[in-house]
Amino acid sequence: MERHIVPELKTRLRFQEYGVGIFPLISTKSSLKKAIKKGLITINDRKASTADYIEGGEIITFKRDQAVRTKKLLGLDLEICYEDDYLAIINKPAGIPVSGNKHRTVANALSGNLKPSNQADVLLTPLPVHRLDYPTSGLLLIAKTQAAVVKLGNMFSERTVEKTYHAVIIGKLDDEKGQITSEIDQKQAITNYNVLSTQFSERFTDLSLVQLHPETGRRHQLRIHLSELGNPILGDPLYGKEETLLKGKGLYLHASTLRFLHPILNSELEVKSKLPLKFTRIFQGY
Repeated sequence: MERHIVPELKTRLRFQEYGVGIFPLISTKSSLKKAIKKGLITINDRKASTADYIEGGEIITFKRDQAVRTKKLLGLDLEICYEDDYLAIINKPAGIPVSGNKHRTVANALSGNLKPSNQADVLLTPLPVHRLDYPTSGLLLIAKTQAAVVKLGNMFSERTVEKTYHAVIIGKLDDEKGQITSEIDQKQAITNYNVLSTQFSERFTDLSLVQLHPETGRRHQLRIHLSELGNPILGDPLYGKEETLLKGKGLYLHASTLRFLHPILNSELEVKSKLPLKFTRIFQGY
């Protein structure tokens, strides 16, 4: 049996938002819903539901399912680009998922890389608050407290977190700057691009280094938009062609900058990540 006492809250929260991360085995919304459905969680000795609201002072208990095994930490060294008592930003390696059912995920490696928070609403397991595709490298924002989870989640919903990506694409674009708009999964998707450099390639004729600023966050948005232009990202197995794959090199897409107002400290925060070596071997000086 695990026990969590809710600290004083400024505003009440839905339990399906507050409950993520307060116990080590409940690090995602889906795992929280499963535990609630099985009746493993109580709030003040009453079975919890996703409709409950948390106001502060509640005693939340979690009775581990006998079939659930304790999650083992993943021994993976992560590059920490920024860290304080409330949040962290790590440089996600390409070829590893952010989270999921497999053991080898970024989420399972966070506790072994980040310093524990001293805040009253500390998450027992630090929690990624957005996603990067499995083959994409770059900056990933992590919450270390419950307040950070909620506030950062709202910031992503309100699109106040500015993200910049770099990609190597096949061919040339007609314009040095532009905007791509189209529907993805029946929702509007907007991507701004800026061509930084173009190099001749014996294999692909031309390769271009582009800077990308997504205004929306649809699944695979950047990969789909560039493919729609006829300039797929180098190494994209889903939206490119088989001949654009480079053995052992993966996808040439990197999340390079995060810029936002710190949700707790209220200060401007901008973190940048250097381009991977596979980028700079093609485009020297970047």
